[in-house]
Amino acid sequence: MFRSQLQEFMRRMDQKSVAIIPGAREATRSNDTQYRFRQDSDFYYLTGFEEPDSIAVIAPGREHKYTLFVRPRDPEQEIWVGHRAGVEGAKSDFGADESFPIAEFPEKLEDILDGAEKLYYRLGVNADLDNTIIRQIAQMRAMNRKPIHPPRTIIDSATIVHEMRVFKSPEEIELMQKAADIAAEAHVEAMKAVRPGMKEYEVEALIEQIFRRHGAAGPSYTSIVGAGANATVLHYINNDGELKDGELLLVDAGAEYKGYASDITRTFPINGRYSKAQREIYDLVLETQMSCVEMVRPGVTHDELKSHSVEMLTEGMVKLGLLKGKPADLIKEEKYKQFYMHGLGHLLGIDVHDVGIYYYDKQSRAL
Repeated sequence: MFRSQLQEFMRRMDQKSVAIIPGAREATRSNDTQYRFRQDSDFYYLTGFEEPDSIAVIAPGREHKYTLFVRPRDPEQEIWVGHRAGVEGAKSDFGADESFPIAEFPEKLEDILDGAEKLYYRLGVNADLDNTIIRQIAQMRAMNRKPIHPPRTIIDSATIVHEMRVFKSPEEIELMQKAADIAAEAHVEAMKAVRPGMKEYEVEALIEQIFRRHGAAGPSYTSIVGAGANATVLHYINNDGELKDGELLLVDAGAEYKGYASDITRTFPINGRYSKAQREIYDLVLETQMSCVEMVRPGVTHDELKSHSVEMLTEGMVKLGLLKGKPADLIKEEKYKQFYMHGLGHLLGIDVHDVGIYYYDKQSRAL
């Protein structure tokens, strides 16, 4: 899967170009402890390599088209933090044409850049690497009496890789389905377990335990478990409230499986029974959701789906007495936004809010 994605990326590059794609660095949690490492999504998509402090160099017109700079093997460090693939493993296990210790990247940078008319690189993500690359290009341009040719143009690598990531391969869809299946089971088990008097964090713990039991790396984003009024806070993550009889519980939780995310939100009664008002709202939202799902097909735009959902919800809220007036006027005046202030959906993939352009020339993108 990763090899075919890398090859497609090279196919879309200019032949006389080079791409520098850095991996993520470890992030400090406090003092001398780190957060659990998660690889940069673009780097992972192209390489499948999950160790920190790595750089991929991709040059389709050269003999060595794919080079990895990685942390070398270190027996002493590996006692503390585990096995490293090392320079040899980068070639034998991850398909690099050649590989070097990450410390050698600065001294090899001139050779990497020399002769490339274009450099594909994402500025603004890694400030230290930005400075190293820009300084090297400036030095090469200053040596105008020598046969050295630095890139004339820097192009954001995301213009290629993010568009690629919009369209999923069968292998990616299989991983996303597995992530969704794991999350769906966790939601169902949470519904069965919920009782008045529980704490929100107990539900969170149950859900994430099921994620891990089925091989997920954990949640694909911070789980949201909001009871009562907490459910109306869109990105509520404290998860420390009490579940009360007669109230609703919102659970927004997804699993990450082999690098791919799922994202599921459900709202249900804590005591197992909807009140009349709760059921009316629930049925309106469910009817709107299913109608939008039926609309989804190639050629439909994201804005068309959103507009349809706004129309259905606004008409429904007028019937229920939540809004007063003509639906068309309420939509024009955006009165519905006191209840529906967010978007309808988003792209999904390696990132839970996956990359990709939603608008071309101010026009909503067709699915």
